[in-house]
Amino acid sequence: MPKSLAPYIWDMKKLHEHQPALDTSKILRSVVMVDATIPEDSFTAPMLGTERSGSGIVISDKGLVLTVGYLIMEAESVTLTTSDGRTVEGHPMAFDPETGFGLVQALGTLDLPALSFGDSDKVAPGEQVYIAGVGEIVEANLLAKQEFAGYWEYFLEEALFTTPAHPAWGGAGLVGKDGRLLGIGSLQLQAATSEGTQDINMIVPINLLTPVLDDLLTHGKPNRPARPWLGLFSADHDGEVAVVNVDPRGPAAKAGIEPGDIIRDVRDQSVDSLADFYREIWASGSAGTEITLRIIRDGREQWVRVRSADRGDFLRKPMLQ
Repeated sequence: MPKSLAPYIWDMKKLHEHQPALDTSKILRSVVMVDATIPEDSFTAPMLGTERSGSGIVISDKGLVLTVGYLIMEAESVTLTTSDGRTVEGHPMAFDPETGFGLVQALGTLDLPALSFGDSDKVAPGEQVYIAGVGEIVEANLLAKQEFAGYWEYFLEEALFTTPAHPAWGGAGLVGKDGRLLGIGSLQLQAATSEGTQDINMIVPINLLTPVLDDLLTHGKPNRPARPWLGLFSADHDGEVAVVNVDPRGPAAKAGIEPGDIIRDVRDQSVDSLADFYREIWASGSAGTEITLRIIRDGREQWVRVRSADRGDFLRKPMLQ
């Protein structure tokens, strides 16, 4: 859950004054609906379901679509629907679990304009932006740029947070005032601000895609060692890392870790936040590394050795065309 967003909320109405209008109809032509069907026996089906739907952004004149990876992860079929109602079969080309991006290649002619990339490092909190998703563009503001730790062993050093939230946030495009793509929508969250609880979107910055795009197109995955994966669902809790759930198919379950355990140390290094926990885990080496954890269960301390795994080994692989 993002924290300390309140300083960015004040005087947001004034930010819209004297801003040049964006041709939203042109931007919406670059948005497609992404519908994916996933086999019932796939690894992610129990959590994410077998029918997934969201938005995608055309980033190439040849019909390459960028979306959020969980929409197409392990998909056996993908359908792309344009704003004028045309449907085109798509191929799920690649998924990067570290950034969360997914790529779909249209297998027919989309004939849609491609959005060029902007520089997500240069957009600043307080700037007016647009969220382009299926059906509409939402005029929004960038609230913050800060780290984000997800309970499913996911972490970004700097994610983008916007408000108001787009109703079809998954795979929606964050677009700057110049019409360039700045990121892809991943989540809808709630944050406490000076005006009360507010729905916000978490956006994956587009600059994270550039270093891995060629690898995704060529190999279907980035050319880097896989991070250690434990199969834990964890959360920050009063300065501690609490295990909320354990995937029964993963390494942590095999090592005997249980929901309710408190993780205090990773390899003799204390951790007091989910972000610190992930940093220490991933600094241990590549997937397959044995990792020692100090946990507290029912008030008692114990050490557990977990033989990590490559999350990708559990997933159905997209076939390169």
